Amino acid sequence: MNYTILGGGLSAISLAYYMQDNNKIDEIHILEKDDTLGGICRTYVKEGIEYDVGPHIIFSKDKEILDLMNGLLGENNEKHRRSNRILHKKKFVQYPFENDLSKLPQEDINYCVNAFLHNPFENYQAENMLQFFLKTFGEGITNIYLRPYNEKIWKFDPCFMDTQMVERIPKPPKEDILRSAKGETIDGYLHQLYFTYPKKGGTEALIKAFISKLGKKVTIHTNAKVIGVEKTSDGYKIETSSGNFTADKIVSTMPANEFCHIYKDAQKPAEILETADNLRYNSIAICIVNVKKDYAGDNYAFMVADKNVKFHRISKLDFMGGNYHIDGTATYMAEITYRKNDLNDKATDEELISKVVEGLEKIGFIDSKEDVNFTDIRRFEYAYVIYDLNHRKNMDRIKDYFSKQGIYLNGRFGSFEYLNMDAIIRQSKNLAQSLQGAGEI
Repeated sequence: MNYTILGGGLSAISLAYYMQDNNKIDEIHILEKDDTLGGICRTYVKEGIEYDVGPHIIFSKDKEILDLMNGLLGENNEKHRRSNRILHKKKFVQYPFENDLSKLPQEDINYCVNAFLHNPFENYQAENMLQFFLKTFGEGITNIYLRPYNEKIWKFDPCFMDTQMVERIPKPPKEDILRSAKGETIDGYLHQLYFTYPKKGGTEALIKAFISKLGKKVTIHTNAKVIGVEKTSDGYKIETSSGNFTADKIVSTMPANEFCHIYKDAQKPAEILETADNLRYNSIAICIVNVKKDYAGDNYAFMVADKNVKFHRISKLDFMGGNYHIDGTATYMAEITYRKNDLNDKATDEELISKVVEGLEKIGFIDSKEDVNFTDIRRFEYAYVIYDLNHRKNMDRIKDYFSKQGIYLNGRFGSFEYLNMDAIIRQSKNLAQSLQGAGEI
């Protein structure tokens, strides 16, 4: 049996990894539009500095998947203690925000604590993200940090986002809020407290490690952009920019909204295309800035809710070790989200770089633009899935349609779910097992 996987990111590679040992499969083909596999798990290089598409770190509550990732990296792996901060009025507040309230100005502490202890929203059912924040944390923590930060990263009003992203966040006990306000920093999200990261090669080192474990059954086709898929009497015909392929079975990891449009089916309901066009997502610009001084200390990532600063987060790459550091300098990766046709999308690369440098000066990480040694910028269309109020309904409709076509969707944008690397690998394993159990392979 011939299985063909559309797309060549982590979801495709990990799925091939799990499927290749099944003796009912003769061939697995991976079709990737770029010249290199990895998708948004790629790593790029500027002046010898390796950087990812955002801070991809390796951690998980899923011990099996965590052990797999760390095992694949082997000796090219290093453990770090997470040190993330929220920048609020030039003060370093430990992440998550509610666990380090004493770092705030006194008037902000009073606002956060009083609104938490006397919360008029806590007995309401939360129907959207903003309501969840108000119900769980009160208006002080919500208005000072959670609302502005989430508006900034999502470029989408939290009133129109559902609770899928946040519903697992626990309500902090009253005692913890009071201890936090009095000066006791509380460690939160303990499964994220330590993480690992490749000593060299960035996140793409994990991709390469997976690829090294793919056997002879797996054939990788790069520069093969999928432009059409059609179901036939005995399988599927796939048209790509480098030629045609046939397959007995298909899994798509390419963006679901795009796949809906290239899938040829005379009986395809019109509502499928309309639904596909209503899926929401963010693009991202990654800007690297190497500077002469280090004002970040022994910290990795900084969340910035200030709307007068263009980026929502910066990461100090030097935190990851010598292979991500140039002596006498510090290198930051700034992230700017955008959507098609918004002002960030229309801005030139030079304009975005200028805004990033301006933002670094505003938060006190450089004294002036003269401190900048070099910059680099890259844009990626697909970065974050937006869980708007119609997301679940829309994706259930699309998944149901393709399931009836015998096609499965996998990965962050294949299934249009906000999945971290560990969750993508788990999804791949679960899909491989379910297909085998259902007699599909």
